[in-house]
Amino acid sequence: MMNIEISRTLAGAACVAAMLAASPVMAQSKTLTISWWGFNGDKLNEFIVQPFQEQCGCELVFETGNNADRLNKIKIRGGAGVDVAYFTDSYSQIGIEEGLFQPVDRSKVPNISGLYEMAQAPQGEYGPAYSIGRVGIVYDAAKVEPPITSWSDLWRDDLKGQISLPGITTTAGPMVVMIAGDKAGTNAFENDDPAFAEIEALKPNVVKNYKTGSEMINLFSTGEITVSLAQDFALAQLQAAVPTVVWADLKDGAIATLNTVNIPKGSENVELAHEFINFILDPERQKTLAANGVDAPVVKSVELTPDQAKQWTYGAEMIDNLKRVDYAKMNAAKAGWIDRWNEVFGM
Repeated sequence: MMNIEISRTLAGAACVAAMLAASPVMAQSKTLTISWWGFNGDKLNEFIVQPFQEQCGCELVFETGNNADRLNKIKIRGGAGVDVAYFTDSYSQIGIEEGLFQPVDRSKVPNISGLYEMAQAPQGEYGPAYSIGRVGIVYDAAKVEPPITSWSDLWRDDLKGQISLPGITTTAGPMVVMIAGDKAGTNAFENDDPAFAEIEALKPNVVKNYKTGSEMINLFSTGEITVSLAQDFALAQLQAAVPTVVWADLKDGAIATLNTVNIPKGSENVELAHEFINFILDPERQKTLAANGVDAPVVKSVELTPDQAKQWTYGAEMIDNLKRVDYAKMNAAKAGWIDRWNEVFGM
């Protein structure tokens, strides 16, 4: 997962654990085990953990870490040991393909019906999305003229030596191959030769592949680049470092990234897991989380002020214009793409 906050995982997890430890010893008969990243520990404790524990009369315990490590733990245990699992859609697709998750019973999660269509069943009968983001282009408006308005602008001659691309093994890296395929007028999943010809043509504009969001921000800060691809959660920190950086309004649409919530096949508390998923999709709870800077809402009825909404992928117009990724096809193609990408960039 391309995430500039990954270094905060342990801190966030420690915060949640400390708060729970500080509470009186609970005499609950039920325990719900949740696999998640552990970011925003104090806010999650306030807005999700404590309220749900009061509702269910149960105790929440956590397994934290990045996508790959947590999914691997579930795989090693054969889908057991966790009742609810948070993953980005690229990793939840892997879990689905490996048979680690069970279908979600929509009749037990009525709040799903209030979500944007994209979030209701992003991977069929499995879990919904609880938050939505996007990958797009960011650029320094003080140095880039005319403004960037299309993915194809990445190939502009005036951007020679100005761009950093996400590495091919990051969340956004394989999306570059998709974009290059679109520019070539082909589907990169079906024929990637034209896509990689376009990536070769893009190479003179590329200074470096970055591995983390913090590395990308540093490249902007030092003036080494003026353009990059980014996930929208990085924008606030990027603009804090370089105020003249803006999010490009792309006429051909940004790319959706979904955070999903699933029930592993070995869950020992399936009913409670459904109750928890319905809880986090409650309209008022979604609004509270968005207003407090935790997650973008996926509930259609949530209304945010312009200031609350500015950091999020929010509203029907924006969401309806997003491109979706077929992660089943991407996961199948990724190994070959990694090899070809490394040949282009000499890695």
